[in-house]
Amino acid sequence: MNATSLRGALLAAFACVLVGASFTANSVLGDYPYAGGQALRYGLAALLLLPLIHRPGEPRPAATLRLLTGRQWGRLALLSAVGMVGFNLAVLAAERSAEPAVPGVFVGCAPILVAVLVPLLEGRRPARPVLYAAALVAAGAFTVQGWGRTDLSGLLCSVGALAGEVGFAVIAVPVLRPLGPKLLSATVCAIAAAESAVLGLVLDGGGFLRVPTGAEALALIWQAAVVTVIGFVCWYMGMQRIGAERATLFSGLIPVSAALTAPLVGTGSYGLAQAAGSCLVGLGVAIGSGVLGRRGVTAPQVEAPAPKADTGSRAVRRSANVL
Repeated sequence: MNATSLRGALLAAFACVLVGASFTANSVLGDYPYAGGQALRYGLAALLLLPLIHRPGEPRPAATLRLLTGRQWGRLALLSAVGMVGFNLAVLAAERSAEPAVPGVFVGCAPILVAVLVPLLEGRRPARPVLYAAALVAAGAFTVQGWGRTDLSGLLCSVGALAGEVGFAVIAVPVLRPLGPKLLSATVCAIAAAESAVLGLVLDGGGFLRVPTGAEALALIWQAAVVTVIGFVCWYMGMQRIGAERATLFSGLIPVSAALTAPLVGTGSYGLAQAAGSCLVGLGVAIGSGVLGRRGVTAPQVEAPAPKADTGSRAVRRSANVL
C-alpha cells in the first residue's frame, strides 16, 4: 500500500468512526421534527463548508458549478435525496417497528453491493479479493449488531436504508472528479437542506421547525460540524484516493464504533460478540485495502483534477449518518 492509498484508507476509516460515534447525538433528536432537523443540520453544514471550497489560484466554485450539465445536477439531487435525506428517513422509519440492529445489519451489506456495482458500471469485473473482504466486513457488522425484532415494514425500510447507503457511494462516483470533496460536500448539503425543507412543509406544514432544546442544539451542531463537514470531506477525500469499492469497506467500522462508544453513555455493552465482529471487520478491511500484502487489490483512484482543468472535470452517507 503506497502513501496515497494509506492516506485514503485512514480518511475513510476516520469518517466512518465519526458516523458510528454520532449515534449518541442521534438519540437526543428523537423528539425533534425529522425533516426540520435535517434541514438545519445540512444547511448549517453547507454554510460551514463555504470558506473551505475556494483556494487562491483555483477556479471559483461558482464557475465550476456552472459547467455542470443538467444530468450532473440531477445526479447531485438524487445523491442528496437517496444517500442523505432518504437514508436517514429510512433508518428512522425502520426503527419504529424494528430494533436498531435490523437496519444496521442491512446497511452492513453495503460493501458487497458496492464492490459489485461500481466495477460493473465501469465495465470491468469485480475484484475477488475486494468481494471476499466485503463479505467479511458484512459478517462482522452482523456479528457486532446481532439480529433484532422486526416486521415487514421494518424489513422494507431497512432495505431502503441499504439502498441509501449504496447510493451515497455509487451515485457520487461520476461527480467526484469535477467538484472535489469539499465542493461536492457543500453542494449536496445545500441541496439536501432544500429537499428536507420541502419534505417538512409537505409532511408537517409550518411546524417542521421549532427552537431546539439545549441538548438538541448541541446534537445538531455536532452532526453538522463534525459528522457532516469533517466526516463528508474525509469520506470523499478517501474515496477519491482509493475508490468507492475499497472506501465502502470501512463502513463496517460504523457499528464497531457505535458498539465501542455505547457503554460510555450507558446505552449498550461491548462483549464477546462485539469483539469477534470487530475482528472480522478489521480482517475484511485489511484484506480489501491491501494492508496484508500485495494480494489486496488496488482499486482505480479518482485523482484530484489539476487547477487549470478543474473547471472542465467532474467530483464524491456517509455517512452515512444515521438518525
